[in-house]
Amino acid sequence: MKIFKYMMAIVALLTATACSGKKAAPETTETNSEQPAQQVKTDKKALVVFFSHAGDNYSVGNIKVGNTKIVADYISEFTGADQFEIVTHKYDGMAYKPLCDLAKEEQQNGELPPFEGSVDVSKYDVIFIGGPVWWGTYPQVMFTFFKKYDLNGKTIIPFTTHEGSGLGSCVKDVKKAYPKATVEQGFSIYGHDVRTGKERVEKWLKKLGYQGK
Repeated sequence: MKIFKYMMAIVALLTATACSGKKAAPETTETNSEQPAQQVKTDKKALVVFFSHAGDNYSVGNIKVGNTKIVADYISEFTGADQFEIVTHKYDGMAYKPLCDLAKEEQQNGELPPFEGSVDVSKYDVIFIGGPVWWGTYPQVMFTFFKKYDLNGKTIIPFTTHEGSGLGSCVKDVKKAYPKATVEQGFSIYGHDVRTGKERVEKWLKKLGYQGK
């Protein structure tokens, strides 16, 4: 009986963490080591582009402010970077499990959900790109942004929130979308840690060369 309960607990855990990625992976070295990050030109104008999901989230429950938005706000506060939030209402009000199923279907079908608003990326030299990790990479709506906007020639700094998959394939996918951009290794943080993780984000930004506003 104990073995049966143990196996059921494992199945439940794997189901619950499905959107985080196909398998667990450690966080990027910028998050948990003293290795220096590649320095960026911090005097250049920066933009934080991100998608963040409020509502029902794994580990933190029903939240009014998405995990990735919190990290994006930390970045903007410390660096002075402008923000563009990728907003879609397609996932509003969805429970976690149906959202995971929809995200997987979108990825398998190569769907590109629309988003609201626009931004003039020509004004920026450094672009932070952030989002949660759904099935091993960014949500499909972010690939809609990649298709619409040309960031080649710019410095791109990926970041993610997750519950076990680290950066997943986000860096690789950004490099594929923008082969002529300078794409840094990036930063990842557990979603359940972001509300107490401001110092960790600032430590990473300092390694990039930012000194704070």
